[in-house]
Amino acid sequence: MALLNNNITERLLQYAYLVRLHKPIGTVLLLWPTLWALWFASQGRPPLLHVIIFSVGTLLMRSAGCAVNDYADREFDRHVKRTEKRPLTSGKISGKETLVVAGILALLSFVLVLPLNRLTIELSFAALFIAILYPFTKRFFSMPQAILGIAFGFGIPMAYAAELNTLPWQAWLMLLGNIFWAIAYDTAYAMVDRDDDIRIGIKTSAITFGKYEVTAIVICYILFLGIMAFLAMLENLNVWFWLGWVVAAMCAVYHFTLVRTRDRMKCFAAFNHNNWLGAALFTGVALAYYFQ
Repeated sequence: MALLNNNITERLLQYAYLVRLHKPIGTVLLLWPTLWALWFASQGRPPLLHVIIFSVGTLLMRSAGCAVNDYADREFDRHVKRTEKRPLTSGKISGKETLVVAGILALLSFVLVLPLNRLTIELSFAALFIAILYPFTKRFFSMPQAILGIAFGFGIPMAYAAELNTLPWQAWLMLLGNIFWAIAYDTAYAMVDRDDDIRIGIKTSAITFGKYEVTAIVICYILFLGIMAFLAMLENLNVWFWLGWVVAAMCAVYHFTLVRTRDRMKCFAAFNHNNWLGAALFTGVALAYYFQ
């Protein structure tokens, strides 16, 4: 019995590693844009049920996406030092198990959105399709980070749909801003593995931008922050938003000081620090509506 319990515990632990529960950065990078959209669409008063649904949904979908990503990259990951010990790559779980885990998480995500309106439910199918598509774009698309931006930002149109039962142009503009943000932070992430990716033939923005990758990151941050500022001006948000925006801009400047060195660990630190950039913007949005 003890041996059985140990086996079950070990299996569950490997599943947790598979879906990156030990690395929540991906979940929060998906969560912050969703929360921005919920607050913008609801004028700062989203129903608690919606906040819970979208918060739990981001965790489930990011986890499912990690499983799909590992299955798609199972032949590549063994050649990259950072990923060679992942559960699927190292043989601790099977490909079939990986797909079952991804399927269960995706199903739970779908059940979660059923209390929402029809438009939001329909958009959830598009979100699932993009999440499945993204890992495979690294084989043929020179800018897969743009697809990641859509995948990580699709909570934006879903949040607007849940609150308004329609999709105003502001939702798509915010999604565009999120694409630029994702290109910025994931290019920094891709700089960590650039040498390995070139060797095994994976396409990334860090390779596509070449020696201009730092400049591209800066431009993407500027476009992203500019779009968020424009949306805030349309909403006449008060000084609280701008305080949060300034902190976010300072984070972006800090990231520039890290990635300009092109040091792997500093690039990885810049990627992880984007959590604080997203949090600063959300804090500014939430406080602006609260004190409006």
